[in-house]
Amino acid sequence: MIHKHWQEAKTIKQVECVHTDAKKYVVNTTLTPGKIYDVKNETEEFIFIVDNSDRVGAFRKDYFKEV
Repeated sequence: MIHKHWQEAKTIKQVECVHTDAKKYVVNTTLTPGKIYDVKNETEEFIFIVDNSDRVGAFRKDYFKEV
C-alpha cells in the first residue's frame, strides 16, 4: 500500500521529459517534452512521477533524462 502515499512522498530527484513518442501507449496527454517532473519512486525499468494530471503515474525511463 506504499503507492497510496507517493503523492506526499519526498522527491527523490527531478527528470526532464525528452519525448512522448510511445509505440504502444498514449503518453502525450500526461507528459510534455521539455518539462521537468518530480520523481517519487523508481524501479529498473520505470519511474513514478507527478505528471500533468497532478497524479503519480508510472512511465518508462526512456522518456526522460536526469536534470
